[in-house]
Amino acid sequence: MASPTVLLPGQELLPSQLPQSTTSRTLTLGPGLRYTPPSTITTTVAGELCTDTRKNAVWIEALSNGRYLPSVGDLVIATVHHSSTDTYHCSLTPHTPLVLLGQLSFEGATKKTRPQLNPGNLVYARVAKADKWSDVEIECVNPSTGKSDGMGPLKGGMMFEVSNAFARRLMMGAGKGGVVLLEEIGERVRFEVAVGRNGRVWVDAASVGEVVKIGTLLRETDERRLDVTAQKKLAKKILGGT
Repeated sequence: MASPTVLLPGQELLPSQLPQSTTSRTLTLGPGLRYTPPSTITTTVAGELCTDTRKNAVWIEALSNGRYLPSVGDLVIATVHHSSTDTYHCSLTPHTPLVLLGQLSFEGATKKTRPQLNPGNLVYARVAKADKWSDVEIECVNPSTGKSDGMGPLKGGMMFEVSNAFARRLMMGAGKGGVVLLEEIGERVRFEVAVGRNGRVWVDAASVGEVVKIGTLLRETDERRLDVTAQKKLAKKILGGT
């Protein structure tokens, strides 16, 4: 895997550093970048330059893992803290204010059929509203279709914490971002996984032992910044197989 490109605040991106996308999508600027007309893009934080050619997107992954800052559209794993009349108050990280999840923000939910969640329960959700003037809101349903799209309560399994940068790479899938770990695990054991942009990964498998092994793989790959070859070797060592 090529060495990451690390930029400092105020540096201007070169045309060659932008995603070389073949799609007609408009270039999307993510966290850590500022656009100045007509064509200047500069960094606002120190961090690693990341691109996604499929989505024609570019962003800066801060060098310091820091606290997660919610952004509309992010998929996150939230922990229920407490509930009020119509709302669940949830935690995204220990370092951010609680966010709001409407008790009817689930597929097909009514006052009679809505999920009954207790403190400590996990939910896979999407950030629906995030601005500096009001509380952050999340939801477990696609407002356009009324479907869950895989979101909702997470039952069983275990949650593991990883860096925000690693979580983003995991969410790219199919080896993008230099991470093939989930694909390697899937060739060896049957498991379920949900990755949150807030640095949380939920894993469930046939046994607690398998879940713990998968968690070990995730943490070691993240902390040691293993490349693709090293990820495959570690998966084989811990989970076995060819």
